[in-house]
Amino acid sequence: MALWPGTRRRDGLALRQAIPDRLLPFLVGAMAFLAALALAGGIGAHALSVRWTHGAGAVVTVQVPQPDDPALPAPGTGMNGAGMNGAAMAAGTTRIQAAMATLSAGADAQAVHRLTDGELRNLLAPWIEQGSDLVLPMPAVIEVHARDTRHLPDTVMQALQARVPGIVVEHDSIWSDRLAALADSLQTCALLAIFIVIAVSAIVIMAATRAGLQARRRAIDLIHSLGATDGYIAARFAWRVGALALVGGTCGSILAMPVLVVLCLLAAPFNGADMPDMQSVVFTPAAWNAASATQVLGVLPPSLLAMLGALPVGAAVLGWVTTQMTVRAWLRRLP
Repeated sequence: MALWPGTRRRDGLALRQAIPDRLLPFLVGAMAFLAALALAGGIGAHALSVRWTHGAGAVVTVQVPQPDDPALPAPGTGMNGAGMNGAAMAAGTTRIQAAMATLSAGADAQAVHRLTDGELRNLLAPWIEQGSDLVLPMPAVIEVHARDTRHLPDTVMQALQARVPGIVVEHDSIWSDRLAALADSLQTCALLAIFIVIAVSAIVIMAATRAGLQARRRAIDLIHSLGATDGYIAARFAWRVGALALVGGTCGSILAMPVLVVLCLLAAPFNGADMPDMQSVVFTPAAWNAASATQVLGVLPPSLLAMLGALPVGAAVLGWVTTQMTVRAWLRRLP
């Protein structure tokens, strides 16, 4: 079956017999399928890294014991003159109020939030029974959502220690750094896998091209001796292999989409995305339409969809360039 009308009539070198249109598209399609999985892994790891770094890793937790006790006066205020006013103000300021004011003024944070009693109970629910009559002295807990850093500035820490001694500052940077390092490693592995897929694809295309050259050696020697240029012969092979690679890359990308949709649905809760409602999609030929296809493809990230669309083109370009180089190198060794 011809790839396009008139191929058989214009195929003067009988490349359809030299390079069959079954094995090469299958191999390129398998490589495109693996490349799509590697791309999805790299994009997913990057999304998780961004979420971990700018999400839980950017939260600083400040515990304030005895939050309702009066705070100490600010540094530089004494008990004489204006210092009397400072002492009076300090007497009317609780430790939690002083901590909130200090964090809001100097932490350069997106939000400074004090956890409510209900939020604290929810945090302690795995360890303390909700219906228990046990009463414990609870510190006030403040969540600081930092902008560009996961540590409070030294000036803020000094001000907190001066006015609210005994506070405990915790941050999740250790775990977030480890998780970010893991995500970076996964991205590196995905990039390495893509390079390996490209290399294997180039080797497969090169082997298929050399097999085709050997199969049509006599015809190539004949037209080459009659004046056919290396560029003409290389172009005939390159367009044939490029078309087959385009078909294989397209099939591989299409076959990878259902697998990627399932993986995206499984990873949605970890990435902070809302789980799409797939129950309304009826996977039957009679009910399948453009709206159903759009809803299913909407699960995939736009960047991944763009890369899936670029895979067939990349496979065709790789096939064309590899074949050009292989044929020209082979022709240079002809007598």
